[in-house]
Amino acid sequence: MEDSNQRTLKDRRKQPTPGLSRYTFFGQRRMFRRKEEQLKGGYIDRYSAGLFFLLLLTVGFNLLDSFFTMIILDYGGFELNPVVRSVIEVWGDKFWVWKFMIVSVSLVLLCLHSKFRRVKAAIMAASFIYIAIVLYQMSLFYFRIPKNP
Repeated sequence: MEDSNQRTLKDRRKQPTPGLSRYTFFGQRRMFRRKEEQLKGGYIDRYSAGLFFLLLLTVGFNLLDSFFTMIILDYGGFELNPVVRSVIEVWGDKFWVWKFMIVSVSLVLLCLHSKFRRVKAAIMAASFIYIAIVLYQMSLFYFRIPKNP
């Protein structure tokens, strides 16, 4: 006789959850339960409100950076980043669309991979870099751009 306690179904956990699946928008997995999965990393279905806030903060500061760059260029300043400078030469004032798309797609990819090692640190670093850039640009407004009498 066979042992009735023996499992005959295929174990679904042998395959990791893919990055994009039917559960991406309707799934319930918010975290990993097992310590081994937490260390290895992987994909989840639902992301935290803190991560969402951090991503929105980064996109917002990216848009502010583009807006402030256009103002600084109007006052005779120049773009320090050579890649963005060449895009400004090609696209003109519409460079912000290119910049917004590049940063947004990158942040979506980072969000999907946020449970892997060091990815959240990369998202936080991007946020702090944009905060520093916007603060630098605001200091240029305060100290360098002449005020109208």
